[in-house]
Amino acid sequence: MAYDEDLAERIRDVLLGEPELGEQKMFGGLAFLLGGNMAVCASREGGILVRIDPAEREHLLATTAAFPMVMGGRTMKGFLRVEPDDLRTEEQLAAWVERGRSYARRLPAK
Repeated sequence: MAYDEDLAERIRDVLLGEPELGEQKMFGGLAFLLGGNMAVCASREGGILVRIDPAEREHLLATTAAFPMVMGGRTMKGFLRVEPDDLRTEEQLAAWVERGRSYARRLPAK
């Protein structure tokens, strides 16, 4: 299954005007990178993958509808998965994209 093109376009809209924005096929989806660091990815499985501060992971898992990202049987501590049903509104999507943007901006540019 390919990533959702409409969702990718919605992510582009949220990130419009962001300096050093790039796109790259990654994790079977389309990743949006800031300064070379992935912020968010339109997932091939639907929904998005969001890069987060690993220190915030447990709090976000307990207080949001996100769940752990597992790849190759391994839990990725710095990423969460958010399902399409939790991204229906622009506000929902923007909040998750902002989490990814905020963390990616704190990382050294590649």
